[in-house]
Amino acid sequence: MTFTGKTLMLSSSFRTLVRSRSFSTTGASRLYIQNNLNNDQTHPSLQAASNGAKVYDFRSDTVTSPTDEMFDIMKAASRGDDVFQEDRSVKELEEYVADLCGHEAALFCASGTMTNQLGLRTHLSNPPHSVVCDARSHVFLWEAGGIAFHSRASVSPVICRNGIHVTADEIEGNLIEADIHTAPTRVVSLENTLSGMVMPIDEIRKISELARSRGLAMHLDGARLWNAHVQSGTPLSDYGAQFDSMSLCLSKGVGAPVGSILVGNRPFVERARHLRKLFGGGWRQVGPLAAVAKHCIETVVPTMPETHALARYLADELTAMGVQLQVPVHTNMVLIDTAPVGLDVQNDLVPALLSKNIVIGGQRNKSRIVLHHQVDRKGVDTLIQGVREAIEARRVAEQPTQQAAASSSTL
Repeated sequence: MTFTGKTLMLSSSFRTLVRSRSFSTTGASRLYIQNNLNNDQTHPSLQAASNGAKVYDFRSDTVTSPTDEMFDIMKAASRGDDVFQEDRSVKELEEYVADLCGHEAALFCASGTMTNQLGLRTHLSNPPHSVVCDARSHVFLWEAGGIAFHSRASVSPVICRNGIHVTADEIEGNLIEADIHTAPTRVVSLENTLSGMVMPIDEIRKISELARSRGLAMHLDGARLWNAHVQSGTPLSDYGAQFDSMSLCLSKGVGAPVGSILVGNRPFVERARHLRKLFGGGWRQVGPLAAVAKHCIETVVPTMPETHALARYLADELTAMGVQLQVPVHTNMVLIDTAPVGLDVQNDLVPALLSKNIVIGGQRNKSRIVLHHQVDRKGVDTLIQGVREAIEARRVAEQPTQQAAASSSTL
């Protein structure tokens, strides 16, 4: 790069770099972040009416409650020490999920954030280095800066052009090559589902082939991979073949009380186990939680088609009223925009639904409505009726203003 008078001359190598890498500098919008925080955090102010009726919580699929049957299964589970790797129920769960995913081993942990961060940290051992991922991904936005804190890595967030999933071309355009000035890319991290949307296996394969041709590790945040697997019909082992590590949550759509699981090859999982202890994540008599998680995989995951169908039904009814969808509905999430019908989520919609024992989150005109196995048709119909009444109440409230405006215009 040289200056000639007032003209900046670019070297051919620099021009090639600029053409080959589409530097992503646009961050996720503040409203997007706040909207998801409002759905994923607890809300002491959101108290449903105490009329003895069932309360339906649509803020997330993390809110499911353990059943009496689950407690019976927990009571019958083994009670060994997992730090010593002596618990039968934990070993059964880990072997079961590893086999489903086509991997050698698995590690049962407390949360999806823990399994994501352990997976990434196990891959990232020699800074400087970086992770490339979707700009909307959980590992980037919702894990408290864990990649920087635990792995001393930077992140290259990719803005996907199609609004659904990143592509191999977009990932390639954001890979950072090794250079004295850079933190080179060492891991490609994908998320499936993302905002309920399923990432196609064909695109995942293209990205995996690209990553492996560059010597990069592939990690999957598969917190809701169960939903993607059920909706697409793609076996978990087909997904597993594309990734070096996978994090699968057990306390979201699967409905277990606690837990997430990390899968990979045996040396990888043993290293992650060591890091789990370092992080303070070694837990002891955890067999009851492992036993009920395996039970939920076997009994709740098969019900996901019904949950997905209810989500599509809800989306159709809401759009028929004029509510817009922020993204397509593929599985169990319905992200809505109420601006076209004039509703503010916190001031109009939340109170109207709380009076009907329906709990949602959101902010301004945006809300993420999440269905799970403890939501039935009655709960969805009650939500639909609450939205319909809120729209009508807004229309009635605006009529005097509209009439006054019309009168003044004729004077």
